[in-house]
Amino acid sequence: MSGTYAITMGDRGRLVVPAAVRAHAGLDAGVPLILLETPGGLVVMTRDQARDHLRSQLAGADLVSALLADRRAAAEREDAA
Repeated sequence: MSGTYAITMGDRGRLVVPAAVRAHAGLDAGVPLILLETPGGLVVMTRDQARDHLRSQLAGADLVSALLADRRAAAEREDAA
């Protein structure tokens, strides 16, 4: 299921998620959601969806090696000064 739904912001900034979307996504009352502001617009997702999205963006990234390389370069600059 995917689609476009027209919704209107209510007073106090409240949004109503259509019943069909809630049912398909398994959203019940009280489920924490994350509102992500991106250059392309707003994205609403569950915590699990946000976690999976972040993991997919970082897949294959060797963050430890990049950090170590940055630290070694900074140390070399300090030693040269």
